[in-house]
Amino acid sequence: MLAFVIRRVGEALLVLFIVALVSFAMFKFMGDPIQSMVGQEATLVDQEELRERLGLNDPFPVQYVAYLGRVLSGEFGISYRVGLPVEEIILDRLPATLELALLSGLIAISLGIFLGIYTAIRRDGFVAHFIMTTSLIGVSLPTFLIGVFLIWIFAVELNVLPSYGRGETVDVFGVPLSIFTLDGLKSMILPAVTLGLYQMTLIMRLVRSEMLEVLRTDFIRFARARGLSNKAINFRHALKNTLVPVITVTGLQLGSIIAFAIITETVFQWPGVGLLFINAVNVVDIPIMSTYLLLVAVIFVTINLIVDLLYFSIDPRLKVGGGSKGH
Repeated sequence: MLAFVIRRVGEALLVLFIVALVSFAMFKFMGDPIQSMVGQEATLVDQEELRERLGLNDPFPVQYVAYLGRVLSGEFGISYRVGLPVEEIILDRLPATLELALLSGLIAISLGIFLGIYTAIRRDGFVAHFIMTTSLIGVSLPTFLIGVFLIWIFAVELNVLPSYGRGETVDVFGVPLSIFTLDGLKSMILPAVTLGLYQMTLIMRLVRSEMLEVLRTDFIRFARARGLSNKAINFRHALKNTLVPVITVTGLQLGSIIAFAIITETVFQWPGVGLLFINAVNVVDIPIMSTYLLLVAVIFVTINLIVDLLYFSIDPRLKVGGGSKGH
């Protein structure tokens, strides 16, 4: 088990190193940030002095090594747009994204598993067929289009939910959160549903597929022959064996929620790190963009590591001969 964890941590660090290199290299070719940082009255001499002060004239390897050094020390540079430390800006926006992602993940996982089990057990029923047919909407329609549609229905036509902003917040241990206020919770409903609908559909269809496959196996037939109740067969035996592959995909989908938050936050003007990234792209704020991608990579790697550990602990076959036979 220890060797398994050490190997996974080593792979995670390698991934983060590559992500930092790729993101930093890619953003170097997006344009000159100096043009968006200085006013129209700035002379070429002023621009060159600012470029020299920021280290933009240094060779790429020198800039990258300096960037890695700052990251390892917990410093991510200064925003070109607002002139504040990037870590302060990210930490100020991160709670909004995390609480939106957590609510979306809760919706996606709970409804996805429940509907997946229901459509597998009642696969020949009208309701199950209706759910599977309408679930194609969550897969086929783009996220931004779903968001616009929900805004039109619930904010414009029915006028029951707000269409933008975070609403009222309350400080919990110094962290502003919307989910604990009625106004904030109402503001979260539309973006949370928009963000979680695609993941919910994938989880539901995966649970249904895996559940149907397990229900066709021999040990389920033997359980029925022994006279076990349908409840015991479906939830004690079939569901337990269904969860092994579901956990892997579900974990990755939670990471995708963070990444897909860019589109949702833009549509609903949700003040999270996704909207911050879009604004940074417009003004070529390289420190913000690099830090955001590195943050997303950290979240993905962390979730993937947790999923691997859960997968290792749930499936007894992976423990045979140690972690070397895991994946």
